[in-house]
Amino acid sequence: MKAIIPDFDYQSAVPLYLQLYTHIKKSILEGGIESAEKLPSLRSLSKSLNLSLTTIELAYNQLLVEGYIHSKPQSGYYVNEISAGMGSVQKPLIENIREESLWTINDLSGNSDLKGYYDPTCFDFNKWKKCLNKVLTEYSYLLLKEGDPKGEAPLRYEISKYVYQSRGVVSTPSQIVIGAGTQQIMGQLCTLLSKMGIKHVAVEEPGYLPVRNIFRDRDFAMTPVAVGREGISIPKLPANIRSGVYVNPSNQFPTGYVMPIGKRYELLEWASANDSIIIEDDYDSELRYFGKPIPSLQGLDTSHRVVYLGSFSSTLFPSIKISYMILPPQMADIFDASSRDYTQTCSKTEQLTLAIYMNQGLYQINIKKLRTLYAQKLQAALTALNKYGSDFIRPINSSSGVNMLINVRSSKSNIHLCREASELGISTLPISTFTEEPCGPSATLIFYYNQIPLKDIDEAVKQLTVKWKSETRNVNGEEF
Repeated sequence: MKAIIPDFDYQSAVPLYLQLYTHIKKSILEGGIESAEKLPSLRSLSKSLNLSLTTIELAYNQLLVEGYIHSKPQSGYYVNEISAGMGSVQKPLIENIREESLWTINDLSGNSDLKGYYDPTCFDFNKWKKCLNKVLTEYSYLLLKEGDPKGEAPLRYEISKYVYQSRGVVSTPSQIVIGAGTQQIMGQLCTLLSKMGIKHVAVEEPGYLPVRNIFRDRDFAMTPVAVGREGISIPKLPANIRSGVYVNPSNQFPTGYVMPIGKRYELLEWASANDSIIIEDDYDSELRYFGKPIPSLQGLDTSHRVVYLGSFSSTLFPSIKISYMILPPQMADIFDASSRDYTQTCSKTEQLTLAIYMNQGLYQINIKKLRTLYAQKLQAALTALNKYGSDFIRPINSSSGVNMLINVRSSKSNIHLCREASELGISTLPISTFTEEPCGPSATLIFYYNQIPLKDIDEAVKQLTVKWKSETRNVNGEEF
């Protein structure tokens, strides 16, 4: 019987019985304590280690449960047959957690998400805080119950009222389903489409990649359909096949194209003739800076063929992750029939806060503020691009949303250009991420000017153009 002499750390947050258990387990796995060997009795080990009987018993019980040892009545504890030389043993989970949690609030300043530009003037969190406090002080009892699978009734009512006033969307609160972000909403929508026998969907090319991935992962057959200046090409949509079509008619991503009214009626006629469903993603159509927002497809629909998708991430703050879909009546009935299969994953606290925020007219005020602010930013960005980069940068679309398309004439690859922008804290994406853009002497990029504070836009664009104009060198210092 070998002596058991652990090296206890009495300052550690890990209990002594777990330290003892870990020491014995490690010795067994590494062959220090051999199979069939008898362990010291509880009393003798308690005396030799100067620990309580309870501590020794807890350690032995854990070894028993995990199968490292077994007990023989009136005899004692023996090691089971386990292959030796199993290598080092991981630290107990509690110790791992303790080590990983050694951070301070100051560490947040180094958060990679905050290394780029961000504009605190885009949202007044003091007003949001007042609405949140109202939920916690006056309606806290509502937080003690699970949320409605469709979303909280007060928020669904406010959404129904608002989208009718702002976008011409006709609905009742019972048609609205709220979820934690567009991807969750799309997952639920895929389930509904499958229950309707729809397993084919047409998507815009170029288009929003995360939505395509959701359709792909749900085993939908997909048909990419080219997007022109008037939106998706309707003659190329599936014919005589019941399907869905995902579109951004009011601000197509990433091109920014707007579908005219005549084309919208053509798309509605296609859906009716093919017994199909249109998925209208209206993600940031309210952020239009020239003229009024274009009316929604859903508001023109008289045959209940349009599912309307909306989100608050662009108009509040990105981490809010509250999205919604407005279902045609027949699809809302399907959802209701299977609602017991769903649980609400969107924070009930945030839903009620948003309901109060909208009820008090604060959301409408914020939208007007954003339109004014982003219009100023857009103009500042266009002026700076013309001042510093007119010889090699050309804005392509600049009338709405939170970004613009720019064409950059450069020998550098689009990935290299985006990497250089990122080094300056400026967010860009190559359009080739969303389409098969042919290689050439220029790159089309999505430029997110909305993230840069208004006062910093001129200098930020100046630095960006200087960096983009600089020669690209390889690791040996030679020009490409």
